[in-house]
Amino acid sequence: MKIGIFFGGPSREREISFAGGRTVYDNLDKALFQPVPVFVDSRGNFILLDWHYIYKGTIRDFYPPVSALPASEHKLQVYLESLGELTTEEQDRIISEVGRRILPHELAGLMDFAFLALHGPGGEDGAIQGLLEWYGIPYSGSGILPSAFGIDKIAQKNLLKALHRPTPDFRIITAEEWDEANPVATLDYLVRELGLPLVFKAPRQGSSIGVSILREASVEKFQAAIERSLFRKTLSREEWQGLSGRERLAWVQQLTDIREGIGLPVVLDEETTIIYHPDNLIDTLNMKFEAAEQVRLTNVDGEARVLVESCVAGREFSCIVVEDPQGNPLALPPTEIVKGEEMFDYRSKYLPGLSRKVTPIDLPEADIQRIREACEEMFRTFGFQVYARLDGFFSPLKSEEAENQIFLNDPNTTSGMLPASFFFHQAAEIGLNPSQFLTYLIRTSLAARRRGGMHPVRLGQLLKQLDEAVASRQHEERQRTKVAVIMGGYSSERHISVESGRNIYEKLSSSVKYEPVPIFLTGSAQEHKLYVLPINVMLKDNADDIREKIEHAEAGHSLHPVLERIRRDADAITSTYAGQPTAQPRRISFEELAEMADEVFIALHGRPGEDGALQKELEQYGLPYNGSGVESSSVTINKFETNRRLREAGLRVAEHRLATRLEWDADPEGFYRSLETQFHYPFIAKPSDDGCSSAVKKIKNRAELEAFTRLIFRSQEDLMPAEATTLHLGFKEEFPQKDVFLVETLIERDGAKHFLEITGGLLTHWGADGKLVIEVFEASEALATGEVLSLEEKFLAGEGQNITPARYAPEPAERQRISDEVKQELRRVAEVLHIEGYARIDAFVRVRETGAVEVLIIEVNSLPGMTPATCIFHQTALNGYTPYDFIDRILEFGKERNAKRELAKN
Repeated sequence: MKIGIFFGGPSREREISFAGGRTVYDNLDKALFQPVPVFVDSRGNFILLDWHYIYKGTIRDFYPPVSALPASEHKLQVYLESLGELTTEEQDRIISEVGRRILPHELAGLMDFAFLALHGPGGEDGAIQGLLEWYGIPYSGSGILPSAFGIDKIAQKNLLKALHRPTPDFRIITAEEWDEANPVATLDYLVRELGLPLVFKAPRQGSSIGVSILREASVEKFQAAIERSLFRKTLSREEWQGLSGRERLAWVQQLTDIREGIGLPVVLDEETTIIYHPDNLIDTLNMKFEAAEQVRLTNVDGEARVLVESCVAGREFSCIVVEDPQGNPLALPPTEIVKGEEMFDYRSKYLPGLSRKVTPIDLPEADIQRIREACEEMFRTFGFQVYARLDGFFSPLKSEEAENQIFLNDPNTTSGMLPASFFFHQAAEIGLNPSQFLTYLIRTSLAARRRGGMHPVRLGQLLKQLDEAVASRQHEERQRTKVAVIMGGYSSERHISVESGRNIYEKLSSSVKYEPVPIFLTGSAQEHKLYVLPINVMLKDNADDIREKIEHAEAGHSLHPVLERIRRDADAITSTYAGQPTAQPRRISFEELAEMADEVFIALHGRPGEDGALQKELEQYGLPYNGSGVESSSVTINKFETNRRLREAGLRVAEHRLATRLEWDADPEGFYRSLETQFHYPFIAKPSDDGCSSAVKKIKNRAELEAFTRLIFRSQEDLMPAEATTLHLGFKEEFPQKDVFLVETLIERDGAKHFLEITGGLLTHWGADGKLVIEVFEASEALATGEVLSLEEKFLAGEGQNITPARYAPEPAERQRISDEVKQELRRVAEVLHIEGYARIDAFVRVRETGAVEVLIIEVNSLPGMTPATCIFHQTALNGYTPYDFIDRILEFGKERNAKRELAKN
């Protein structure tokens, strides 16, 4: 069955939609379905996307393509709407570089079914559902009416009030009312009517966009909250002129971020001139503030109303409800959202480690059941179909006799579909992996569309064919290669490692060749502990949640009674679609690992994983593995030793030295002065033996140097607040404890005509003569929003900005000449360090006026991140490798190397 996957779209959630569409594309059961990627751009064009663009980190990495971008002083990445008004012919030229335009009447000929991974307006509001209905194409999720209702928070509130269901009190403020209002009087009225805190929402947006909480009666903060929900921003001349040039650029970047800012295009004050591009916005503000005291920016697609609610105090949860095979709602185990910040905002929802998800919510069984029943009732009341995500609060009442109240709000007819989202997370609790859950939802959606009267005969035939295919698949016997995917660890990169491991698992599990087995590694450098993970534990939010579940199982805790009940209720689903029942995590030895797996994929980053220790243990049991061998890994994990060897081989690296705790303990002042004498501020400080981007900091003064030193040499686990503040550590940013760190000169432009940071991947294979051949890919240009590239920017969907291939020069021939020189330098790095399998090398590139190319190596990663968004997949796609092909090549190389090793022994 051909499945059209619709993703992207015009909404502010387009990046999450893009990443979710990729998840669906990868996880569809290839024995049952053929995916057809339909990318929807921000103007609503349908594009049959070339497959390799699916694996870009963000939409802006490929669309609009570099060739379509106007000349830009600041070279910021932008969305299509920032190109201004385009003719159909101009749009067609842009579209042709990434795929081909699909006209609506062509859709029915390309697909049997549409899987909607779109979010927000244009995706969840009934618009796309209506179009598909018109052309008779069955689609996933709710129909037109429940979708239109599900996007409208005000309509939902009115219905809940009319039905006397518990919902926070609310008021509506229109944009016109706000323009005429007295802010002080309006705030007094709202506080009097609703109390504090107040919650402000953009009523037709999804996913916590345009949402804020006001906890004090501050008129200034009140105005900011209203503006956030209307997607406006008022700026004074004093504020703007108080910013440096770099700070103005950062301010505009944040303002135009579609997730956390107001986005583009905008209008100023009451003017009709539309500003599309960030560069134009900066120029316009500079000009305006020559005379104006303040300006107001308004997004042209902002909101016309603000929903203001009283704030509910209580336990926040989210619950996926699906239809069972009989069409009745079945609530999966509700998940409690344990927040590190006051509001479960966009970043907290989608970045692993920023919030914790506890499933089921930690409440008495009777209360959990009440939450489930309330969610099922709302599902019926709102007429939802197939599935929905319902969010709410469990609010304790002061009276001991009264039942605690359950407030349901903001239902979503399309949930986020990242690998560890609530969508897959809760389905895993009944034993369905992502591939199986998607199959069930497609089947349920077909049945829902048929019930609604869409082509009953044709959809009846599709249902019968799918049921027969699923039944025969359940009885297939396949001999597949068993691959143990080791993820987790105990370093500051453990959450990224889990993301990598899950991605490898999902790519392999939908293939016909491999059967992946998820293995979690924890423990310490002295003892590596291995655990086989059931699917529900593998899909927990992050590494710490997985470790907690393992500890829970080891303590002898039995399955939660609510989970037992839900699994019984879901038996009709799981008996047909799940391959095996869920189980508890189980500890295994390396000997047992060798008995259960044919080979190993190490998805760990930093220590352990990239240091050779784990490789040494695997070699003892004859297990093939990915990446470099023991000796090479032990060198590349050590940044100081890597730099030393590369410099001795004539390659360019930064000036560097080690800074030890012994020196600091003996004479702190002498320690600081020694570093300041050798390295002028600013310079780079980072761990000498950890993975990429972990605690890499640009040190600009003595205070920051002292803070960095005290943090990295600290004896306690917790961070010191003052030092963390001095270094501007991000929310939940981790900082390792070490006895030594590396100090390097800051690599700068140094007068070069062109200067950029790149990351380049490579793959090795054996030549016909038995010698190692190194295939170096086109490098990606990495754009950091801060002083250094963060973990999130490197690996998480929608966060990083990468351009592949790197923009070394505007002329194609010159760009290729420079690229070839860069690739030759990266190949030399691999040869000097004896890298095998695959790797990622980070570097800076300077291009002089003379055309001379200088490549300065930053670091080498022998086990690069393999998250869905990492740029190594962008690079391999240019050489014709799908992510699965790339992973398959890596595994095959490991097997061949192991065979050579065994042959040499004999």
